[in-house]
Amino acid sequence: MPRTGRLTTAATLLAAISVLATACTGQSGNAAADDPAKDVTLSFWHGWSAPSEVMAIEENIARFEKAHPNIKVKVTGNMTDDKVNQALRAGGDGAPDVVSSFTTDSVGKFCNSGAFADLNPFLEKSGIDKAKVFPKTLLEYTQFNGNQCTLPLLNDAYGLVYNKTAFAAAGITEPPKTWSRFTEVAQKLTKPKGDSYEQVGLMPTFHGYETKPTRLAAQWGARYFDADGKAGLAKDPAFTKMLTAQKDLVEKLGGYEKLERFRTTFGDEWSAEHPFHRGQVAMQIDGEWRAAMAKEAGVGFEIGTAPLPVPDDQAADYGKGYLSGTIMGIASVGTKQNAAWELVKYMTTDTEAVVAFANAIHNVPSTLAALESPALELTPEFKTFVDIARHPKSSTTPAQADGGTYQLTFEDFAYGAEKGAVADITAGLAKVDQQIDTDIAKAK
Repeated sequence: MPRTGRLTTAATLLAAISVLATACTGQSGNAAADDPAKDVTLSFWHGWSAPSEVMAIEENIARFEKAHPNIKVKVTGNMTDDKVNQALRAGGDGAPDVVSSFTTDSVGKFCNSGAFADLNPFLEKSGIDKAKVFPKTLLEYTQFNGNQCTLPLLNDAYGLVYNKTAFAAAGITEPPKTWSRFTEVAQKLTKPKGDSYEQVGLMPTFHGYETKPTRLAAQWGARYFDADGKAGLAKDPAFTKMLTAQKDLVEKLGGYEKLERFRTTFGDEWSAEHPFHRGQVAMQIDGEWRAAMAKEAGVGFEIGTAPLPVPDDQAADYGKGYLSGTIMGIASVGTKQNAAWELVKYMTTDTEAVVAFANAIHNVPSTLAALESPALELTPEFKTFVDIARHPKSSTTPAQADGGTYQLTFEDFAYGAEKGAVADITAGLAKVDQQIDTDIAKAK
């Protein structure tokens, strides 16, 4: 399962999170006065729910408690951000001390509102140089305006998962590295059937699960904001080029309407009925979890993985991708923050703990040392995503005061662009910029 939050979910949380700006009155960093050496019980809330994932969390907590016998951790799983926000607003004994969340898009809100404590003072007094522990891109999506209110807890990298058996049958010997070759391969792997398809090389529409505008924009090296913090989608030609290229691919694979009709026949993204598992699509833009899920579904073909293609004029940057992941923080309303920091520090910076957790739930490690650890279990399919995470030009969507709202604004525009409802993409992006700046100004 991916550890990224869904933008639609993130958008519904923004108002609730903003209330915390006046509700959070907890300690921060150097002011935390509790003694972490005394006996204490911490409340830790997380979002994992699958039995194997819950077991992995419990095993990690057991290792922590063995190393810190005075700290007991009460773990509550399957907690949504909405539940977390309600508990933090209420405060008291019912609020969690430590939280992990899949919603990286809300980091800007978490930091800006004061929902989570700034971890910079804790890092400093522990002698931890975060720039030497965590990849640069992961630090970008876990802080806002210098407030490191969360830290990375495992990582998601996005690439290409493909049907090697279908490739071989079509005479394709390697995954495409450039967008023009990607388009050719997608066309070659597409098998029409009447007014529908037996198989498409790729479902290129932005409703196609992880085929999101943000994933593709990363391959073009797009920058959302200028040096002054203003939205710059219209000023950066990467956005127009990406949207134009994606729209062209949609047309070459049969057109928006035909593709969308076929997409409605797809099974659930997280079930064995996923279209990649069933052979309905030969290539899938997805994360490191997809190959393992496909194998668990018992697919009858060989699976390959590769980085997503890049624009032809950026061929030298092949290997990069979009990164995101789980975040972990300390509730600012808590009175046990020094003890809470011991748990956060262990789970996010201890190499053994990070590697063990990554191995257990098949996510990419989130520290530089864990990425290089010989204890990390690397299948050929998984190594692709570890390499994407290591790539110096892999990128993410930056944190903003309005959380993921600016991404939703861009995504909504992309939905119109791909079906031909936008006559001038660059001019349309200028209006998107205006809306983004307005929303961020309101959030601040």
